[in-house]
Amino acid sequence: MSLTPLIREITDADIDAVIALWHAAGVAKPWNDPLRDIAFARRDAHSTVLVAEVEGRVAASVMVGEDGHRGWVYYVAADPAMQGAGLGRAMMAAAEAWLVGRGVWKLQLLVRGDNDKVKRFYEHLGYTDTKSSCFQKVIAP
Repeated sequence: MSLTPLIREITDADIDAVIALWHAAGVAKPWNDPLRDIAFARRDAHSTVLVAEVEGRVAASVMVGEDGHRGWVYYVAADPAMQGAGLGRAMMAAAEAWLVGRGVWKLQLLVRGDNDKVKRFYEHLGYTDTKSSCFQKVIAP
């Protein structure tokens, strides 16, 4: 099954559906506030959330942004009932196009070490493991 979604930027009316999608797809984590993450991504022209609309409802998403040197994606999610229909691939292509349109030539993403299924998905799309370590420090609540 292959779908042809309408891919567009998130609107205020989509927020609840996007958060529900993130929970259903398992990309929302208890330590991240989805409302805060969406608001932060929408605060300026350096990032956004793209959604795929299928039959009038949000079926997939990707948060995409750039830091002046490279692009990053987060919250790549597809409705579990529609996984395997090309929505993840379409969202990644849309994120790449969004970045290229801003002059960004490199895209990076993070995958949890034990998530082999997702690693294979990105490898299939041409991404490679950089063998880098990601360090984090929470500097504000």
